Amino acid sequence: MDAVAKTFKPLWRADNGFTVSKEGSHTALFIFDNKDDVDRILSSEPWSFDKYLVVLERYERQTPLEDLKFDKASFWVQVHNIPISYRNKSVSEDICEAIGRVDRSTKVSDSEGGSYVRVKVTLDVYQPLCRGRVVTFEGGGKIWVSFRYERLPNICYWCGCFDHSDKDCDTWIQSKGTLKVEEQ
Repeated sequence: MDAVAKTFKPLWRADNGFTVSKEGSHTALFIFDNKDDVDRILSSEPWSFDKYLVVLERYERQTPLEDLKFDKASFWVQVHNIPISYRNKSVSEDICEAIGRVDRSTKVSDSEGGSYVRVKVTLDVYQPLCRGRVVTFEGGGKIWVSFRYERLPNICYWCGCFDHSDKDCDTWIQSKGTLKVEEQ
């Protein structure tokens, strides 16, 4: 817990600091005195420790810890290959609804410009990451739109999930070592 606290203290810069306690296997409770610090830290996801995803969940005192799911994390998703006439925040957000809950409150300046559009999306960490989608535009034209995730922690490159590493993946284990790196 000391290593976790020392890692996040300079990153989070909480006004009144915070305390941390171990609450079970792979579960820690961070206690803050300032609600604004909590809101800022949660809105700045994703967080990682030693390159592994740290899933944060807002905790209210009356909620039993066992009821917290720790199954969602927010990421900036870059949406690539959108035709120029459709390359805007609204279209990109609509496309990203297929992969998770879109944060439509982010400023346009955070999202637009360049060859892609950035969208803040809350993802289910127990589902594989989506690499892209076929999108049908007005007039029936179809195009592959690819997703790239910013600040991505360690994931399994065989199946795209956060909750295990390449060596522990069922896909890899079932292949008995026959999968090639190009198939990741």
